[in-house]
Amino acid sequence: MTRAGWDCHAHLFGPYARYPLAAERSYTPPEAVESQYDALLQRLGLAHGVLVHASAYGKDRALLLDALAARPGWRGVVVVQPGDTLPLAGLHARGVRGARFSHRSGPGNNFAGSASFDDLLALAPHLADAGLHAELWTDCKVLPAIAAQLKALPVPVVIDHMGGFDVAAGVDDPGFRTLLDLLATGKVWVKLCAYRNLLHAPDWQAGRVFQQRMVEANRERLVWGSDWPHLRMVPEPDAARLLAMFKEWAGDDALVQRVLQANPEALYR
Repeated sequence: MTRAGWDCHAHLFGPYARYPLAAERSYTPPEAVESQYDALLQRLGLAHGVLVHASAYGKDRALLLDALAARPGWRGVVVVQPGDTLPLAGLHARGVRGARFSHRSGPGNNFAGSASFDDLLALAPHLADAGLHAELWTDCKVLPAIAAQLKALPVPVVIDHMGGFDVAAGVDDPGFRTLLDLLATGKVWVKLCAYRNLLHAPDWQAGRVFQQRMVEANRERLVWGSDWPHLRMVPEPDAARLLAMFKEWAGDDALVQRVLQANPEALYR
């Protein structure tokens, strides 16, 4: 069977004998290596993966760049900060398509090794020159305060984890409404990866309406991500179940094809 489609959010870790973690880090995950991820893509029936540089590697991007060199069909998102020695020019040719930043509510929520929202504001013109987009790990509590700045950036913005919506606050929450407004502009993309927002919900089906509202806002700016290897999740969810959940909520083969194939082709090719 010919595989098609994209998993737009995954991380690699190790082998640690070759790719050791940074000394200063916020977590120590088990190894999750390239061959395991490729096997997952095969099980999911997907052809392409997007690797997101993990903050636990600090400024060492060797694992991600080596994996992209070995897998021309994959793409990558790096973490960069002003003053880094990594030149942005030339990353596009190596399979990199974006740079990731973090701006989350609550004290201490940006992991060691993360790039900040201020870093994004400083680097945005350079990302534009290099043909890269910005990826932002954020949540609906802080989105209203930065929405105007996101709209003014010279690069597209991809928001992780469905914007960290608050399932208890519902779809009329002002922060979630801000996310929908950003999505409707066409400037902002959203990764459909709901499960981390549903950990305290009695039933994961509570996330269905959030996905539906995003589809109504702009189906052309949605991609799907497994979030493999599901860091700090016990028990670890099955990525096949997460993919099946997305498809069930979509309820439309044309929408599934758009989110898994057409949209990521536009964003990552």
